[in-house]
Amino acid sequence: MLLPVSGLGMNSTMDDTNLFQQAQRHHLVVRELGEEIDLEIGPGDDDPSFANTPLIGGPPREPSAEEHDESKHMVMVSQLPSDDQDMSKTQPVKRKKKVVKRWREEWADTYKWAYVDVKEGTARIFCSVCREYGRKHRRNPYGNEGSRNMQMSALEEHNNSLLHKEALRLQMASKDKIIVDKPIYVKALMSKTAGSIIEAALKRDPHEIEFIQSVQESVHALERVIAKNSHYVSIMERLLEPERMILFRVPWVDDRGETHVNRGFRVQFNQALGPCRGGVRFHPSMNLSIAKFLGFEQTLKNALSPYKIGGAAGGSDFDPKGKSDNEVMRFCQSFMNEIYRYLGPDKDLPSEEMGVGTREMGYLFGQYRRLAGHYQGSFTGPRIYWSGSSLRTEATGYGLVFFAQLILADMNKELKGLRCVVSGSGKIAMHVLEKLIAYGALPISVSDSKGYLVDEDGFDFMKISFLRDIKAQQRSLRDYSKTYARSKYYDEAKPWNERCDVAFPCASQNEIDQSDAINLVNSGCRILVEGSNMPCTPEAVDVLRKANVLIAPAMAAGAGGVVAGELELNHECNSMNWSPEDFESKLQEAMKQTYQRTLKAATDFGYQKESPEALAHGAVISAFLTVAQAMTDQGCV
Repeated sequence: MLLPVSGLGMNSTMDDTNLFQQAQRHHLVVRELGEEIDLEIGPGDDDPSFANTPLIGGPPREPSAEEHDESKHMVMVSQLPSDDQDMSKTQPVKRKKKVVKRWREEWADTYKWAYVDVKEGTARIFCSVCREYGRKHRRNPYGNEGSRNMQMSALEEHNNSLLHKEALRLQMASKDKIIVDKPIYVKALMSKTAGSIIEAALKRDPHEIEFIQSVQESVHALERVIAKNSHYVSIMERLLEPERMILFRVPWVDDRGETHVNRGFRVQFNQALGPCRGGVRFHPSMNLSIAKFLGFEQTLKNALSPYKIGGAAGGSDFDPKGKSDNEVMRFCQSFMNEIYRYLGPDKDLPSEEMGVGTREMGYLFGQYRRLAGHYQGSFTGPRIYWSGSSLRTEATGYGLVFFAQLILADMNKELKGLRCVVSGSGKIAMHVLEKLIAYGALPISVSDSKGYLVDEDGFDFMKISFLRDIKAQQRSLRDYSKTYARSKYYDEAKPWNERCDVAFPCASQNEIDQSDAINLVNSGCRILVEGSNMPCTPEAVDVLRKANVLIAPAMAAGAGGVVAGELELNHECNSMNWSPEDFESKLQEAMKQTYQRTLKAATDFGYQKESPEALAHGAVISAFLTVAQAMTDQGCV
């Protein structure tokens, strides 16, 4: 606690009371009055070390020689005789504005993205992202120079500034706060040649964690292929560099007339087999690394499917949650204004992904049609007026269950009666629940970003309908447990510790870490069917394989969406009115072909059918050989 300055006209008790009142008016909750800091005076006047002490651990700063001299002078003044100090009482002293240093934990967490530095002789609070202090972008009307507690207002106006919100967005987008500080897990490879491919990727893109992880998994699966034919090394090196990466600005205006700017991505990874097909993801965590990883995975997934097409992916860090229809429309139109010139039936057609559904695909296609000036081509989206098939939205989820049934059939088992754990609560997860119920399985869980819901009685079609209503109204899954007493919602938890026979991760990449994998093994899980791309961390994959848990990769199990998308774009399909039964039969046949191709590639390169990595390695091998053959035939282009 700094000592109060002589000559103030108000005692410390009144100061504390006023500070509490001011904090309440500005919606700040102070846990307790602690050490006070002065943000309005220059360094050395009151506390010489303050200007060099970051508020939450910002960049370190060495004291200058002038500051050191000033601190010495302050010490000498404080040692003057008491008579001189009495004389100072008669001098008018400017009241200093104080602010409490200790906030509640949530405020401390917020200001991990802020630090204190001196600007023109005055200590200021700087944003770690924008490197500017709050007064540079004031938004609060009462954060003016004449406010009674000016610096408290400055804190709040900084918290409301657009650039500080960008810092918070980055903070929420990464559980580890600073993405580049997250270590990259590098697997040991038997072959030095295969290791050189990963070393080259790490050297070129050292901070693209998701992409490097995807490359490692693929190269690990291709070790035996590369060992047999070194020609594939140069093919792999070319494949790992996308044909085209488009990075662009997406400005849009919200309903209040305020301008926002997001970043758009489109990575057309490889077109050796045909025009690109791939998803568009709208999510705050979206970045170039994720776009490249999704594009790479989509390239191999498309090559493994019965339809030989190229792979692409993209999206934006825009968050459609909480946005009005008009705001989403304006954003989608702005997004398409830049990307439309790279799209077309013979170039690249986007499909739905996380954060992109019927509404978004409709707005995107409408703007594309307007800009392109013709109706040729279509986007692959569910239940929209240009859609051909009746089961487009169900295809991926149904395909996952069909793939699981094929695995169990080879074990002389079936899904009926098996406990299944499902993560996520989006389109894929809901349709996985539907088809599991149809096969007589017992799905017991769904999840969202805040936790997971478990129903020991299992879900039925009526309960699924209720879950859809909850999600449509943007309510929490917790509301489900208020209606069904045998269910329970767990905050800040994952469903992988629930007893199960089969797991369907359908939420996002890397949702299963090492501890989650251990929980799955201990819960009795024997088969894991990947609904999302790369749902397991490398450490989790190692745990599952050592425990002989069979992993069905999303590259093969998630091919249902590719099949449905191509059927939609097929002119013969569009001219016919397919019944759900006919479409489901086509989907089952396509999934069976994908499963057989995956197993054949695995056995051709010495992997046992019962091996836990047989399907994962076989899928990569089959897809890579298909793309590599096309790239070889077409030359170095």
